[in-house]
Amino acid sequence: MSSSIWTEKYRPATFADIKGQKEIVEKIKAFVESRNMPHLLFSGPAGVGKTTLSLVIARELFGENWRENTLELNASDERGIDVVRVKVKDFARTKAIGEVPFKLIYLDESDALTREAQQALRRTMENYTKTCRFILSCNYSSKILDPIQSRCAVFRFKPLSKEEIFAVVEKIAKEEGLSISPEAKEALYEVCDGDVRRLENIMQSCAVMGKGITSELIFSMASVAKPKEVNEVLSLAAKGNFLESRKKLLSLMLDYGLSGLDVIRQIQKEIWNLKLEDKKKVELVDKCGEVEFRMVEGSDEYIQLESFLAFVMLVGSR
Repeated sequence: MSSSIWTEKYRPATFADIKGQKEIVEKIKAFVESRNMPHLLFSGPAGVGKTTLSLVIARELFGENWRENTLELNASDERGIDVVRVKVKDFARTKAIGEVPFKLIYLDESDALTREAQQALRRTMENYTKTCRFILSCNYSSKILDPIQSRCAVFRFKPLSKEEIFAVVEKIAKEEGLSISPEAKEALYEVCDGDVRRLENIMQSCAVMGKGITSELIFSMASVAKPKEVNEVLSLAAKGNFLESRKKLLSLMLDYGLSGLDVIRQIQKEIWNLKLEDKKKVELVDKCGEVEFRMVEGSDEYIQLESFLAFVMLVGSR
């Protein structure tokens, strides 16, 4: 989340560039200023600033020597016990260059580490505390062993709010000379769901087509159906017009290139905007969960979606 992802003059990110995680940034800043910190565990969804904050910590601690004093590993690529025993240990046992008394090891996607690798990691974290600090980043902290969690200060990141997403959109639009309508901003928030990385990628893709960004272009680039169209599919089924609803759904999937799982997730969000009783909406959400499970298990997505529309029609006709 640097000032702009497209400008040629690259400026390294600072604490001020981390949006939406104010409390976490303040605590981390205090650790960095004291030149002492515990092992850290960053947990949260994708695209909310975990990796950016880790790199900012490294730059603020070590200055120009940050690359020599930082080992960055993606645990989803290298997640076996040998990585911990060889790469991590070799780096951890040597002394840091400069005034800071420890080095930094950043393990991205550490919830992908095997159980054996995590067991080896807990001993390494203990043995090399004087010369090394670990930053573990993961989407689900429940997949990290309890002994490792107890050795770390745990920080839980949250998706960015609508106001924070709008602030990022306006900043990029201003620096890149883009024109974005209020409807397009709402569409960007709807599509990115608090994920800034996804937001910036969609904006960059749209900017290639022209300086004026519209909601239609955003939905097209993100391969997401417009909420209004999904609502129309469900409303037709609820009113008993099953064939028209089915036809509209198939054309949506073909037009936007959506998979069955993409569709059912959008349907789940749009159920709450239907003009039905709350009890019926709850029944539909419950059915959504069942259909999604069947798709994940390998059922035919078209049959499952048709069965869901049939269920919507039965619920609507009561």
